[in-house]
Amino acid sequence: MFDPDDLERVREAKAEWESDAYGQTVDRFGERKEAFTTDTGGQSVAPLYTPDDVADLDYETDLGFPGQEPYTRGVYSTMYRGRLWTMRQYAGMGTATETNERFNYLLDEGQTGLSMAFDLPTQMGYDSDAAMAAGEVGKSGVAIDTLRDMETVFDGIPLDEVSTSMTINAPAAILLAMYVAIGDQQGVDRAELRGTIQNDIMKEYIARNLYIYPPEASMRLITDIFEFCAAETPKFNTISISGYHIREAGSTAAQEIAFTLGNGIEYVNAALDAGLDVDEFAPQLSFFFNAHNNIFEEVAKFRAARRMWASIMEERFGAENPKSKQLKFHTQTGGSTLTAQQIDNNVVRVAYQALAAVLGGTQSLHTNGKDEALSLPTEESVRTALRTQQILAHESGAADTIDPLAGSYYVESLTDDLEAEARELLDEIDERGGMLDAVKSQWVQGQIQDVAFDRQEEIEEGERVIVGVNEYRVEDEDPAVDLEEVTEEDERRQVDRLETVRAERDDEAVEAALAALRERARGDDNLLPPIVDAVKAYATVGEIANVLRDEFGEYQPGR
Repeated sequence: MFDPDDLERVREAKAEWESDAYGQTVDRFGERKEAFTTDTGGQSVAPLYTPDDVADLDYETDLGFPGQEPYTRGVYSTMYRGRLWTMRQYAGMGTATETNERFNYLLDEGQTGLSMAFDLPTQMGYDSDAAMAAGEVGKSGVAIDTLRDMETVFDGIPLDEVSTSMTINAPAAILLAMYVAIGDQQGVDRAELRGTIQNDIMKEYIARNLYIYPPEASMRLITDIFEFCAAETPKFNTISISGYHIREAGSTAAQEIAFTLGNGIEYVNAALDAGLDVDEFAPQLSFFFNAHNNIFEEVAKFRAARRMWASIMEERFGAENPKSKQLKFHTQTGGSTLTAQQIDNNVVRVAYQALAAVLGGTQSLHTNGKDEALSLPTEESVRTALRTQQILAHESGAADTIDPLAGSYYVESLTDDLEAEARELLDEIDERGGMLDAVKSQWVQGQIQDVAFDRQEEIEEGERVIVGVNEYRVEDEDPAVDLEEVTEEDERRQVDRLETVRAERDDEAVEAALAALRERARGDDNLLPPIVDAVKAYATVGEIANVLRDEFGEYQPGR
């Protein structure tokens, strides 16, 4: 992109600037004591970037145009000039009724997509009256025990008019089956159902630990979902391959890219081994990334990930459909960056993180409520979080031109650096036998833990400033904060609701549906049809999950 003679003149001029203007000023006045690195400490930040830092950049090969390979500049040709990103606020209150109220409130306030949070028992495949569920019912999201709960959540919400993202993994097939069943009840053609299930079990083994079954059985469930959705719900994204939780566990931005795409490679391999055609299922793969505080690092991360996935899908898997090569992703602002101290500061953090996501070309976005370090967000804080997106969309100008930071010497250099580091990690993963083996051996987890330990040490020693925590503290901060609360009475009502459904349903139909599922699990046929039949008979999440526990076993790390 640059003439060699021009580059040489730039190098000479920069060297002169470094020794004279810059160097003399630093010698006289010094620089700030903080280390000049990207947010996760993975990349050193130079004082100045010039064309020499991107001398090897080839516009057509490395950047191209929006909607065209290698998709560095975005997966759609018009990006936000055609349509804004989906504003998908994550919500799930203790009970189905409360969740329905919150969903309707958000839709009335201008949200353009639903995002459903489930409580821990649901995520682990336990019913609300299970011993393992005690004290956790409704605490981190909505409790879903049977199809009756899902009917309440979506009461008055037509599924042909909204798209719904569900953050569910080990029991993803069960919750997807319930969503399909609700669509059937509403008379919505399955081919018109839109949304995403997270369905990413690899990151559970890596970072989050909400797994149920061993990896091989989990992979079977995932590929069965790929096959079922390709035939039944082609507009539904079958997986959201999640770097979000990897970053929340403490990874660097480059690790977030590498481990997320590594998981994606593992899922594609599993689907191919199951006999699926790459261009039939790959267009419905989606990704989920974190947005942290360093705007430039995050923008570079998103751009590098898009470029890498396009080449991975073409070079490793021979994908021909352009949609198979497009990395489409949802972004959530960084939960681990929120502080319990001076929680109003979190509004500012979230705004900058949202800006990074938009400048990086996200397809949908959740902005955290300021109080999410302490509890589920209140109605007021979730409204402020949504307004943050709306101000960004309509007042900031960030959505008016495509990939506005392209051509920045710093951003392009950082994009290349992050890609190079991520590719080195993927090479290491390949040498270790692939992502599944690297996870089973705990190598991936160890890489993240090392970084997380170093970062925490930097915070405790004051080398990394966290405003309001280790610097700029308020000694007499008012502890009174209005928080959402799930009570023991809420848990009791949920258990009563579950008992009512059990008393009213057709037990013979439930037993027959579970028996059919058990029989299918012992063979090789797709598990989704009998799971759909079971949820329609009002079998519980726990009952269905337990059939699969009996047949597949439960995962025990290190065994």
